[in-house]
Amino acid sequence: MYINELFYGLNPLNKPNLSTFSNKYGYNKILIEKDIRVNSACEHHFLPIVGKAHIGYLAKEKVIGLSKLNRIVDYYAHRPQVQERLTIQIFNELKSILQTDDIIVVIEADHLCVSARGVKDITSSTLTVEHGGVFSTADKRAEFFNLIK
Repeated sequence: MYINELFYGLNPLNKPNLSTFSNKYGYNKILIEKDIRVNSACEHHFLPIVGKAHIGYLAKEKVIGLSKLNRIVDYYAHRPQVQERLTIQIFNELKSILQTDDIIVVIEADHLCVSARGVKDITSSTLTVEHGGVFSTADKRAEFFNLIK
């Protein structure tokens, strides 16, 4: 169960095929895939991390199939994780495949290691953000956050 179901993201053979397409139509605005389901496990306690990822990028010469964004999140989430690393891994994968820094990744998740043990806080959630390129400006980040509301 752990190898084949929960942590299949540890096996490089399970990495999704990430094909891109030429941006023939010249779309040059933000493309956003939001509310991507995140199911992971805390690497310290092996308890669930459940939440949503939101990904935005500014299309340049390459675009990626929309379902590939979900597959990237799923692949990296299915390994023992900390949310900060997961956010960075998704960002770096997209940066590599799209050959641009104009990417933003946001993950908001609930951690059972916070709600079920220790402090037992059932109301808090964790938000992580990784961005580069145009999303390093406050205006472009604000535009992204307004669009994912």
